[in-house]
Amino acid sequence: MPRSVIHTAPPASGEAILGRTLPQLLDDACERFTSPRAFNQPGADGGWTPISLDAFRRSADETALGLHAMGLDRGDPIGFYLESDAHFCIADMGCLIGGFVDVPIYLSSADDVIAYVLDHAGCRAVFVTNGDRLAEIAGLLPQAPRVRHVIVAEPSEEGAVRLPEGVELWSLESVRAEGRARMEADPEAAAALRAAIEPNDLATIIYTSGTTGRPKGVMLTHENISYNALTAYSGLEGYRPGPDGETVLSFLPLTHIFARTLYYGALAYGSPIYFTTPADLVEALQHVRPTTFATVPRVLEKVYARIQEKTLEATGMKRMLGEWALRKAQTYELGQERSGPGFWLADRLVYAKWRAALGGNVRFVIAGGAALHPDLANVFGAAGVPVLQGYGLTETSPVITYNRPGRNRAGTVGLPMPGLEVAIADDGEILTRGPHVMQGYYREPEKTAEVLDADGWFHTGDIGTFTDEGYLKITDRKKSLFKLSTGKYVMPQPLEIRLGSEALIEHGIVVGSGRKYCAALLFPDEDALRAWARSQGVPADGPIAALLREPQVVARYEALVDRANEGMEPWSTIKRFVLVPDHLTVENEMLTPTLKVKRPKVRERFAKHIEALYDETKREALEDGVVVR
Repeated sequence: MPRSVIHTAPPASGEAILGRTLPQLLDDACERFTSPRAFNQPGADGGWTPISLDAFRRSADETALGLHAMGLDRGDPIGFYLESDAHFCIADMGCLIGGFVDVPIYLSSADDVIAYVLDHAGCRAVFVTNGDRLAEIAGLLPQAPRVRHVIVAEPSEEGAVRLPEGVELWSLESVRAEGRARMEADPEAAAALRAAIEPNDLATIIYTSGTTGRPKGVMLTHENISYNALTAYSGLEGYRPGPDGETVLSFLPLTHIFARTLYYGALAYGSPIYFTTPADLVEALQHVRPTTFATVPRVLEKVYARIQEKTLEATGMKRMLGEWALRKAQTYELGQERSGPGFWLADRLVYAKWRAALGGNVRFVIAGGAALHPDLANVFGAAGVPVLQGYGLTETSPVITYNRPGRNRAGTVGLPMPGLEVAIADDGEILTRGPHVMQGYYREPEKTAEVLDADGWFHTGDIGTFTDEGYLKITDRKKSLFKLSTGKYVMPQPLEIRLGSEALIEHGIVVGSGRKYCAALLFPDEDALRAWARSQGVPADGPIAALLREPQVVARYEALVDRANEGMEPWSTIKRFVLVPDHLTVENEMLTPTLKVKRPKVRERFAKHIEALYDETKREALEDGVVVR
């Protein structure tokens, strides 16, 4: 049960908007705006093919009616094995208009996970992007016996791919052709589909990537998501609607509710959306020159690391100026005036170049998915790029709290959204209640009961506190807490955020459960480390394992760990660490698709490194790592 204090949104921080279906967001946008470049599909030549708002609606209507013509029924689950682009949006809106339930699958998922999701959700059809994706999924379909149709979004050669008996292959164009035929026979057919949709109808089942165990299917309704999108955008003071207002660059996976809810909000506000991928982000920023984009903190950490690298690589007066501007940004705090001769000079000579790396037009960045170090929020704020960090989960559609323009506090995840409640339980867990909370986990009533109590409070599993101003601060994951053999409890997240914000550290994982002291696994950022080493005159072109043994490199990492330890309770400081010449990635299953660390997997894979931190004999035998202290 929550404590007596229930936190809600302060006055004039947005408007709670309820009772809407997701197709209504599209229809309202079509009435309000004429947008020739509403959706912009990336092409092979590096450009974008525009799709107007009206053309998008026609495509979605045709898709909805075509799916019905194929014999699918309202409520049928339909899998998505799609890139995060305009094809995803057309298929998604077509499913929503048709009353189907879409089930997105991460493209980075292992085969057993893909097969599990298709089977557990009972998918009747699957959208795939092209022939390559079709080939990846074809062999898994026997494990999903309810699938009867596979729809390929892009024209491609699929002749060599064999599907199980009884599974029909369609192109998206052929599905739309079936829909057009129905519209010609009955011009009101699409309107009839819309009239049958209710705000509380199930819209999607999103299987959480999870850091442990099988993924769980989160059931979200039309109103869960429409309330979240419309209400969140209503609090973005100064957001400019329409095709001549904000320009959105989208590179996060639409499989995840964070990017998807923001896409619905941008759609409702008539904002042009350009799609790209994380791999093409740097070039896309320069071509699109967006005014806003959503990101995970790791991307901002990499941008910041690159700023630090370029500063170190510079020489003479250029380096002195860069270091001065960087120090000035590091001492800035959100809310201060960016004024005075010093700021004017730093902005003109240095910060303008930082903004240019983001395209030059960014008015604000929305960050979510993980914790953002306060220093990053302050540094980007000093450079004239406000970073608005928010907080939420798939189960909450996702936004619970977020920082707004003019109401932005570094180190916090903002104020509650209008229309919902947030409380802190006696054990420090964050609870929330309102129209954003999921219906439950699909076919998992016991797991649903573990997180949704009888009073409607969703138990997030995160630990947090509220500041005196009403801003929420996340301190750790409830499951991440561990106890030392001394009986002291340790919250690893504050240390890990500090470590992860250092340019030379890709990931820092704090360990010590059942041990007498805290230690850490440090995974260096290889590119940043080599650049730093060269700036210090250290040979940097050999194997990374050899570079990690260089005395200057070891001393530098010791200094970074000392900095992370500052201000922490003595028992929760890092006493020893190991430099590991390896990477945590989605591909090697050390990270979830949303870049969260899979701690059990990391502990299993790097067990010998952890043992070396506590056993001197094993320390000497460790070949692929450097134990320090």
